[in-house]
Amino acid sequence: MKYLPVENNLFINNRKNFVSRIKPSSLAIFHANDEFPRSGDQAFIFKQNPDFFYLTGIDQEQSILLLFPDCPNSAYREVLFLRQTNEHIAVWEGHKYTKEEARQASGIESIYWLSDFDNILHSIINYADNIYINTNENDRFSFSVPYRDLRMLEALRVKYPLHHYERSAPIMRDLRPVKSETEIELTKKACAITKDAFERVLKFTKPGVTEYEIEAEIIHEFIRQRATGHAYSPIIASGKNAIVLHYIDNNQVCKDGDVILFDFGAEYGNYNADMSRSIPVNGRFTKRQREVYDAVLRVMKAATKMIVKGAVWNEYHDEVGKVMTGELIGLGLLTKHDVEKQDPKMPAYKKYFMHGTSHHLGLDVHDYASRYKPFEVGNILTCEPGIYIPAEGLGIRLENNILITKGGNIDLMADIPLEAEHIEEIMNS
Repeated sequence: MKYLPVENNLFINNRKNFVSRIKPSSLAIFHANDEFPRSGDQAFIFKQNPDFFYLTGIDQEQSILLLFPDCPNSAYREVLFLRQTNEHIAVWEGHKYTKEEARQASGIESIYWLSDFDNILHSIINYADNIYINTNENDRFSFSVPYRDLRMLEALRVKYPLHHYERSAPIMRDLRPVKSETEIELTKKACAITKDAFERVLKFTKPGVTEYEIEAEIIHEFIRQRATGHAYSPIIASGKNAIVLHYIDNNQVCKDGDVILFDFGAEYGNYNADMSRSIPVNGRFTKRQREVYDAVLRVMKAATKMIVKGAVWNEYHDEVGKVMTGELIGLGLLTKHDVEKQDPKMPAYKKYFMHGTSHHLGLDVHDYASRYKPFEVGNILTCEPGIYIPAEGLGIRLENNILITKGGNIDLMADIPLEAEHIEEIMNS
């Protein structure tokens, strides 16, 4: 890992919170992510399962966590299983956790090699009534290949058919959205690295540079500051590319007179930043570009004020839609007649603003959380309105990351240039 060690109290407390919510006489199993093939003899760079990291702080493949707080053998109430290294692995793959390093990272005392997993599990599982399995229930996720947790569930049901099988996911959905101080600090670090990358890009961009050259500047700054890399595939969308919401080709020349829409963020310690900005290639917005930019900025500021404890997801988005509708009328993109005759299920503003305003942010960029639970203190959400005008080849999106506190909310990206004048000032300095 490139990032500095994370204090293990985070993971100790996370485990305490999880086991406090499971049924009596229950055993829970969590797996590290699978390794995925990239080509005939290569795997993709390993990315840890966010729930497993949340509970262990272990950033290594082929690892298993077993939690059994009521286990009659106290040595097996909290057990971490690791891939045992050998001379071949050390030569070809490098260092793997020692047992002592894993204890320090996770705060778990009982560490075993994977070869011990089946025997230890079998020795205690019949003293449990319930087995909690961690399935991916993020409603943005769909799969066709069974992942490690599902394969484990299948094998356990054959071997232990009379146990009751429970879902860990609903518990994780309640726990993960409420960020601890350590998680907030890790997110702030990711935001600070993202800020430096954006300011680097502002000074670098000019007519004739390519989108991929800008992407290279971003990743340079990320890696230089110990970020793992991009939190997600970066969007560097100049001109008409900006009207493609998930444009990631990043292979075009940035032309004089166009606007570039950026959507990128750093990942640090497995926590993510998620920022969008729109800048003029030549350092000066045209009158029309500035009108659209300022309209998006006003929506963003209004929406940010609505991200508070107790806000309800759908009601929040409906209110933002009303603000956006007024701005689109002001830009001449909608008329009052368009609004009067609109289908309530598909409001007129969605022609130019077709995505949601916010999502939860954390170990996943689109973090695991309930769409139906009111916002809580400790939530971190994005705020990212946009206006996309295909006829004008113009797309503007602005996005910051907002922390809800007891006293209101805090913009974790408040120090990243946002006002049009500030952006032009830096680009022309």
